[in-house]
Amino acid sequence: MTAVDRVVVVGGGLAATRAVSAIRRAGYPGAITVVGAERHTPYDRPPLSKAVLSGTLDRTPLRFDAAALGVGLRLATTATGVDTGRRILHTTDGQIDYDRLVIATGATPVRLPGAQSQITLRTIDDAIALRGRLTPGARVVVIGASWIGAEVATAAVARGCRVTCVEAGPAPLAHALGPELGATTTDWWSGVDLRLGVLVEAVLDDCVVLADGTEIQADTVVVGIGVRPETAWLDGSDVAVDRGVLVDEHLRTSDPNVLAVGDVAARWSPRWDVRLRVEHWEDAAAAGAVAGRVAIADEDADLPVHDPVPYFWSDQFGHKVQMVGHPGAGQQRTELTPEAPGRTVAWVDGSGQTVAVLTIDRPHDAAAARGVVDRCAPPDTVTWGRAARREPTTRT
Repeated sequence: MTAVDRVVVVGGGLAATRAVSAIRRAGYPGAITVVGAERHTPYDRPPLSKAVLSGTLDRTPLRFDAAALGVGLRLATTATGVDTGRRILHTTDGQIDYDRLVIATGATPVRLPGAQSQITLRTIDDAIALRGRLTPGARVVVIGASWIGAEVATAAVARGCRVTCVEAGPAPLAHALGPELGATTTDWWSGVDLRLGVLVEAVLDDCVVLADGTEIQADTVVVGIGVRPETAWLDGSDVAVDRGVLVDEHLRTSDPNVLAVGDVAARWSPRWDVRLRVEHWEDAAAAGAVAGRVAIADEDADLPVHDPVPYFWSDQFGHKVQMVGHPGAGQQRTELTPEAPGRTVAWVDGSGQTVAVLTIDRPHDAAAARGVVDRCAPPDTVTWGRAARREPTTRT
């Protein structure tokens, strides 16, 4: 570990801003530089597929005052490499020296081979451009009945588009919830031509060609089949990468002077004894705060641990879906509210401890689930199934 006079944060999203704020709150007087690939000042991403697509919002700025925090903000600048031995960050705008480097470059949507006109949704520019194409009668093809695909389809239907969704799996959200639970959401897609178990052969400018030769005419094609951590710029460096930047529970990489947070980080979870890459708002916020403290900590300091219970939410077709915990650690799934409106499902491990809870239109149950999962308590320690209530979901 070296003396810390210069902290550089690569990335301009939530995790990056929380790291900077934590550094300043800790009383650090040194230089901080934030390098952001986009031309915009830091903004919040969850509203992009919700309020921005619906037309409720045009901007989603984060509460981050770079000038007040004494931060050098270098926008429209992309990291191209790092020399960890000399502690130099290479960018499209030259070199930047650092003592501590915080990687918060996020993830990049997966695109399909074919027409460049296909749209993915990751940035505010993506959202504004897509919204302009969601006009009444427009033929919109969404590839992937994923979380993001469902939210895009929701907005497109609400704006009067003719929507087709093509999904390779047997049910919507099957990749996240499993085929059985995913199938329970199929009825939500009543305003969409939902085609399940089909593969895409080609994406053209005016249509999508399926593997069986069927052509679906399209004015707009939106691809929502997942993201990849933005790590290509680290190729050839000493920073270990394996489906994300590998970090320990303190968010430190293989180099003691480099940390990683947010969607780009594959963190070790002592809670579940497994490595996780969590692509969710709350995890990014909490990780940024921890990374900021670790970045300027003394070598012999008692470092904070980042190992929260993951939480995620999605608003789609008038329903609120919330997930708490890590279903992959579960060995058995239990229906907790078979008779109640909405739905609450728990995953338990071999010892009967709750490791995850899924709720549909049950925000009260989702709130209770946080404590149950955090305490590793059995699901019967809570009375589930309270009356459903909608909550505002836009974060600013």
